[in-house]
Amino acid sequence: MIRNPILPGFHSDPCLCRRGNDYYLACSTFEWFPGIPVYHSRDLKHWELQTHLLKDAESLSLRGLPSAKGIWAPCLTWCEADRLFYLVYGVMRSMNARFFDIDNYLITAPAVEGPWSEPVYLHSAGFDASLFHDDDGRKWLVSLEWETRDDHRKPGGICLAEYDPEKKAVIGYPGRISMGATRRGCLEGPHLYKKGDMYYLLCAEGGTGYYHCATLSRAKNIFGPYEPCPHNPLLSSVPENHDESSDTDHLKPRYYNPEAPLQKAGHGSLVETPAGEVFMAYHCARPFVPELCCTLGRETCIQKLEWTADNWLQLPGGGNLVRLESEEADLPPFSARELPGFDDFDSPSLLPCYYSPRIDPKTFTDLESRSGWLRLRGQESLSSTNRVSLLARKLTGLCAGITTRMDFSPELYQHSAGLVLYYDNMNYVWLRKTWSEERGCPVLSVQEVDRGVKNDHRNFEIPAPQGTVWLRLQIEGKRFFFFWSPDGKNWTALGGEFPTWHLSDEHSGYGEFTGTMFGVACVDTMFHRQTADFHFLSYEEL
Repeated sequence: MIRNPILPGFHSDPCLCRRGNDYYLACSTFEWFPGIPVYHSRDLKHWELQTHLLKDAESLSLRGLPSAKGIWAPCLTWCEADRLFYLVYGVMRSMNARFFDIDNYLITAPAVEGPWSEPVYLHSAGFDASLFHDDDGRKWLVSLEWETRDDHRKPGGICLAEYDPEKKAVIGYPGRISMGATRRGCLEGPHLYKKGDMYYLLCAEGGTGYYHCATLSRAKNIFGPYEPCPHNPLLSSVPENHDESSDTDHLKPRYYNPEAPLQKAGHGSLVETPAGEVFMAYHCARPFVPELCCTLGRETCIQKLEWTADNWLQLPGGGNLVRLESEEADLPPFSARELPGFDDFDSPSLLPCYYSPRIDPKTFTDLESRSGWLRLRGQESLSSTNRVSLLARKLTGLCAGITTRMDFSPELYQHSAGLVLYYDNMNYVWLRKTWSEERGCPVLSVQEVDRGVKNDHRNFEIPAPQGTVWLRLQIEGKRFFFFWSPDGKNWTALGGEFPTWHLSDEHSGYGEFTGTMFGVACVDTMFHRQTADFHFLSYEEL
């Protein structure tokens, strides 16, 4: 059996793709760089991080974007006739006043590792755009058409437009093809598929919160009319359908279902194996209860589906409640490479699991100046949306120990470096070494930013030794603690207990779409040149 989630931690909006015997899965990255991780498998059970598809920070231009904006819902497809991968992605710029300002782009490559073509602008009609390759060679772009008019149903309908690969442009204006298969509202995440002479439209409805689901409709003509599946939703944490079409709140915590093994299940994509087996990748969440806060964000799961006698998809055995396990595919076993929990920074390049908010980590990291150490050049505060020297990994478990050894000599109170637990620029906590003018020496302290409000916790501040210090973050479910050591052997707690659930989609107040990261950071708000060296970074789930 396959146990969910297959990709724990921040892995939302998964898109499945097959080329021959190889399966690829792409996810959203929002404001994090590099953009769009791609995982590879050959058995749909074991997955390894293979590459990232968007690596040009300048062309992405993520600097200055608010939390949870940036790269939304990528669609990765393989066209055998063209011998090309196609990637459609959107860059969400703003959601102010419920105007969702997004630009959608297309790039292509003969291999998933690239080289990828220059981006082709598609349209800005709405988000979650995906590409469908019809068997007659035509290509169709399907997306949510975001509704901005006050007297119309929100958020809008699903629209369709033809894409001309020769002209590299969308033909005409997109036309509406569906207003949803249920009355759950918050229609989004469309993908088109074809079986025989029928077109199938897979969508997400209910909002990407506790009323989330995946729905299915079909039509004989690609423009519709689309007939809803009689047993919709196809999959959800809340099987019953209610009319929530007028409620634009996507979180809807009132629909938390204690009987569901996973929450917020929805936003799926499909893949078919050579044997005709159908699997759906979707995202879910695992909240703290009763807080209903999801520190790990939305995580990727997979579920085998089966065709009914009347050619609809359903969960094996019927029903539509999300399941913790799925049947495996009839495919040869695949041995996936695991990302190491311990990084000694001896490699000439960073591991592919590292991210930075909005900018390329290469602009502030240095693995050459001091052998076996990672050097970070400090820049703006961790609350900035511009240039932040934070090197982070995705938190994938809620009982974990994170440790580093740091060599840092602050000279001003504007200099800080240390170990960070970070949701976004408005929500983070870190154990840092900085300079105290009052004491006339370096100090260790805990700085917390909660919904944009800063607390330096001066009552926890202690003098710091010269030279190196060891820093440790210990996560114990709903709470976490900081420790420090002068030698890596004798540890002392610093800062008391902090609530893990504050670093979550629901509590953040500004983001709501990503997940918690951990890492190391350096700040120099004076000249942007002070450096901090890190000997290793260790992550161990407990």
